[in-house]
Amino acid sequence: MDIKNNILETIGNTPLIRLNKLTKDLPCTVLAKVEYFNPGNSIKDRMALKMVEVAEQEGKLKPGGTIIECTSGNTGMGLALAAVVKGYKCIFTTTDKQSKEKIDILKALGAEVIVCPTNVEPEDPRSYYSIARRLAKEIPNSFHANQYDNLANRQAHYETTGPEIWQQTDGRITHLVVATGTGGTVTGTAMFLKEKNPGIQVWAMDPFGSLLTKYFRTGEVDMNQVHPYISEGIGEDFVPQNYDMKYVDVFEQVTDKDAAVMARRIAKEEGLFCGYSAGTAVQGLLQLKDLLKKDDLVVVILHDHGSRYVGKVYNDQWMMERGFLDVKTFKDIVSGRGAKRLITVDADQTVGQAFELMQKYNVENLPVLRQGEPVGAISESGLFARMMSNGQDIKGKKIAEVLEKPYPIVSFDTPLERLSSLITRENGAVLGKDDSGNYHIVTKYDVIHALGA
Repeated sequence: MDIKNNILETIGNTPLIRLNKLTKDLPCTVLAKVEYFNPGNSIKDRMALKMVEVAEQEGKLKPGGTIIECTSGNTGMGLALAAVVKGYKCIFTTTDKQSKEKIDILKALGAEVIVCPTNVEPEDPRSYYSIARRLAKEIPNSFHANQYDNLANRQAHYETTGPEIWQQTDGRITHLVVATGTGGTVTGTAMFLKEKNPGIQVWAMDPFGSLLTKYFRTGEVDMNQVHPYISEGIGEDFVPQNYDMKYVDVFEQVTDKDAAVMARRIAKEEGLFCGYSAGTAVQGLLQLKDLLKKDDLVVVILHDHGSRYVGKVYNDQWMMERGFLDVKTFKDIVSGRGAKRLITVDADQTVGQAFELMQKYNVENLPVLRQGEPVGAISESGLFARMMSNGQDIKGKKIAEVLEKPYPIVSFDTPLERLSSLITRENGAVLGKDDSGNYHIVTKYDVIHALGA
């Protein structure tokens, strides 16, 4: 029987999956090392377990001890899994830019999580680095994992990630692409691969706002390069000891927007539901596509799972608020057709008067108002159906007697995709109110026109 003794034995041996649509314009083969197949849904499971095992061997982590770490979420997940199996407690510090999903997952595994401000210097006593160090000194029988400077981090990738990639590609890999943060993945994997073939190119992808790219190119730690960025789990405002830059051939920077948009494309076009750093890695690869040749075999690391980012990268509202999502909205449709007065009727008017307005202005849907507020609607199709069903001339009836349901009222930033789902056979339009309190209408014809534009 093939039975695992515990969840930790399922770490590693993740699949290589060919990218097809995103890389169709590249001359070479691109394979994704999909690390969300690890039990904690990220590549960090590998190094988290290794750090714990090495700490146990060295006597730094004893039975009943507490693991302390500053984490963007994924390393904490790996450490928490190890702690559950091995009987340790966990205290994690993280930053306020991390997704709520990551924090909730850590708590679900029994960890205590302390949220710290992002935009402070690493040595600031409020930083998540400083608080983790302080707790490790204050709490008896505790172990500070320190993924940034703990060389067991890169050792894990030297022992597992690198050999797996070499074996899975039959040694044909020519390029390794990694969105990098602590340096463990890129350095450890590269150390193994370059031992096998020194000609393998290693490309590190970095967000703007991180100092790593300039450090790689000049050897200078330039704090002027550091500014807030949204990408999670990658980039640094210092140089962790896990880096050995001689194993890296290229550093390329990617914007927050391009990374987020690419993450969504990976999901929609390849069916791989990945996190923010995967978007950085693939986007960086495409930015460097002119350096690739026909016979190249590229392996790009997809670090973690998209479920960590459903409230951010995969949330249209969050994307639009940051200007990352170029989608048409209710406001765009209203603005695009120019200034037009909303044609409405009062509930006390007659159906005949409503018909006259429909013919005069060539509209099919009319909101019905009472004292300036929507109370219902009428439509050509609805009135026609009523006339045909009872065979009566209803033109003399009050509109209040033949009201249809009011049109849904949406905000002006509602995406076109959402509008199209609200407009149905029974409901031909939606309303929105501008900042001046005036109502505007979007009909199914507006949506059709916008989709075709």
